[in-house]
Amino acid sequence: MASVNRSSDIVIFGALGDLAQRKLIPALFQLDSAALLGQDTRIIGVARATQNSDAFRRRCQESLTQRIKPDELDAAALQRFLARIEYCIINFTDAEGYHSLKTILDISAERARIFYYATPASLYGAISRNLTKGDCINTNSCVVLEKPIGHNLRSSNEVNDQVAEYFDEAQIYRIDHYLGKETVQNLIALRFANPLFGSQWNQSHISHVEITVAEKVGIEGRWGYFDQAGQMRDMVQNHLLQLLCLTAMDPPDDLSADMIRNEKVKVLKALRPISAAMCNTHVVRGRYTKGLVEGNPVPGYMEEEGANPNSHTETFVAIKAEINNWRWAGVPFYLRTGKRLPEKLSQITIHFKPQPHFIFDESQRHLAQNKLIIRLQPEEGISLQILNKDHGLNKGMHLRSEALNLNFSQSFEQNRVPDAYERLLLKVMQGNQYLFVRRDEVEHAWTWCDQLMQHWHNENKPPLAYAAGSWGPKAADLMLIKDGNCWYEDQ
Repeated sequence: MASVNRSSDIVIFGALGDLAQRKLIPALFQLDSAALLGQDTRIIGVARATQNSDAFRRRCQESLTQRIKPDELDAAALQRFLARIEYCIINFTDAEGYHSLKTILDISAERARIFYYATPASLYGAISRNLTKGDCINTNSCVVLEKPIGHNLRSSNEVNDQVAEYFDEAQIYRIDHYLGKETVQNLIALRFANPLFGSQWNQSHISHVEITVAEKVGIEGRWGYFDQAGQMRDMVQNHLLQLLCLTAMDPPDDLSADMIRNEKVKVLKALRPISAAMCNTHVVRGRYTKGLVEGNPVPGYMEEEGANPNSHTETFVAIKAEINNWRWAGVPFYLRTGKRLPEKLSQITIHFKPQPHFIFDESQRHLAQNKLIIRLQPEEGISLQILNKDHGLNKGMHLRSEALNLNFSQSFEQNRVPDAYERLLLKVMQGNQYLFVRRDEVEHAWTWCDQLMQHWHNENKPPLAYAAGSWGPKAADLMLIKDGNCWYEDQ
């Protein structure tokens, strides 16, 4: 592969944290191994801990050893990568400390500077202000913001306003790591490069759409954070709505960042608001109780360490969303996400309408819908469920459902599917924003979610219970059954 010629200083705030060590450092190593970093690109870790660059390199090496397969951790590549790394001690809220960072950056004053905020959003404004006071920002600077940005529209606007004082919108890259997944990107190609799907992608041919993001894990010791967020803020407001937008948007005029994001905004603006009266028919909130996951007993949410007995926070959400436009009139989008579910799974399932006249055995009518399944994890790929005649002389015209599968890890020559953060970091270095979320997308998503969460607040009811290891409250199944549908795994 050709090298990216845009040499950069990549400054990671919160460099000793979980995100940096688990995702960013391994992603940068893989880019370096693939010759996709500029020749003299540097990685500058910034944190408050007192240590030197050698100690930080050892910490990064430990992380790489834990997370990179041994056959991919070439010794020469590792040493080349570690040689790029430096460390700078800064208290993020103390402007004086940024002078030491400026000294490091001034080695090459006009090269691209990427400031990655792997910190809580509450620090974004202070870091941006102090980077400016410390004269660390040049004309080739940009900033990468991790979600969640705020906990509602008001707080999100506050954070975005603070960052916007020092960076133009064209310099701001808001990450939703789902947008970096190979399958999500392939959704654009699937929809807009193939007439087979492009001509069928509307209310005339699609009966309903499912978007599921399921997690086996609980809150993993993050009770204090998660109880303030909940599954609605943590997953629906960003990941699920982004997947909905890419599934539902009209074709953009071209593949430029703003053209794609313009179409996503149109979808968010067309989402039907969920009124208080609709909460009982269109929304299910749940919270896991103790149960079994993979045969092992796990505690309920309220039994986790640090639990607040007065909490009404949800760990599961299912929503029947509707889009008020011509393309999707009458087509429900069922969104579902939760913790302590039976498996880790992220997928989009498109249910096509059956043939209007069914000429085969009536007992097989339930098989008559084609389904397109777009898997994001655990294995990325695409499956098209079709009907075929069963084989054998005595089978007559008995039908069977079969899958046409495209498994990315098996179908392409590369040995592995790149992690989402590899693609996202590469696009930042290339100055391409089309995988990142524009501010008005964030605002429209929060507006839609805020009105729903306000209804919950006004009701002041605890979420419905579901046993850990199940697919959530029974009410989530009933919501689809009332429409004559069911979740994919129940079919």
